[in-house]
Formats: sequence, structure tokens, C-alpha cells
Amino acid sequence: MAKEPAQDQSILAAVRARPVLGWGQHIWLICFALAGFGVDLLTKTLVLKFLKPGQVHEFLGGWFQVQLLLNPGAAFSMGVGITVVFAAFALLALILLATLIGPRADGRFANIVVGLLIAGVAGNLTDRLVRAPGPFRGYVVDFLGIKYFAVFNVADICITAAAVLIILWLLRSSRRVAE
Repeated sequence: MAKEPAQDQSILAAVRARPVLGWGQHIWLICFALAGFGVDLLTKTLVLKFLKPGQVHEFLGGWFQVQLLLNPGAAFSMGVGITVVFAAFALLALILLATLIGPRADGRFANIVVGLLIAGVAGNLTDRLVRAPGPFRGYVVDFLGIKYFAVFNVADICITAAAVLIILWLLRSSRRVAE
């Protein structure tokens, strides 16, 4: 009896198997990517113009702060010495999102998630490429803070929102399977 060839069950194979849709089918992706990236760029420009490092403006009894923080690392300023790795990974992620995953995103939900991811990755990658101390080593501009948590930016919000949407979708899908 002949063996059937093993099917490639990788995520990339699953993505490649989906048909490429025309960009007209991706209006939500385009809108969320452009809006998220634009708001991230605008807010960072304003923060750099009007705030100085170390200057903290507190709101809601100190639970929310606006402050300029130039982050040389990743989340929570971890990985300060490997900024080039973060930039290279972000560039690869952006290329995959824009050329492989985005064109195959089917439906409003998938397009919104991919659009948010593109906005977030592009926003932080832009900082890594154009800000001091130089290309692929640039500091990310963070400015929104929550007490006892972290200081972040609009790009981080886009990435986090996409992750939350994916988790909610997975929870909803697993509930359907259990029924």
C-alpha cells in the first residue's frame, strides 16, 4: 500500500493556500493600517515637539501619565542591546503582513486585525529606522503611561488591540467547537 505524501500543516502553508483577493476587498485593512500609522506618527511628532524627557503630566489621580520616553529596547525596555534584531524582525514581519498575509485576509475581521498589525509594526519600525542613534538602532518614542504598568505608544495599542481581537475570536471559535 502506497503512503500518501504528508501534508504541510504549517501556518505559512495554510496562509499560502488561501486565495489572493483584490485590494478592493481590503478596504478595512487599508483604512486601519493608514489610520493607525498616521495617528501613531502624528502623536509621536507632537510629543517630541511639546514634551521633554523626564517631564510627566499626570491624570486621573496619577493612574494615567503622558511623558516622553525614548525606548532603546522592546516592551518594558527589555533587550536594549539587540535593537538591530528587533528592527530586522519588525521589517520581516511587515513584509510578510503586507505581501503574504494581507492579500489573503478574508472578511472584515481579518482585514481589521491585519490592518492593526501593519499599523503597529510600521509605527515602531519607523522609529527604529529614522530616529537617533541611527538606522536599525533608533529609539522608539513612548509616551502613554499607566501607573504600575508601562509607557507605550499608539503603535503598541494597535498591536495589542489586534492580539486581543485574535484571542476573543479564538475563544468564540473554541466555544462553537465545544457545542
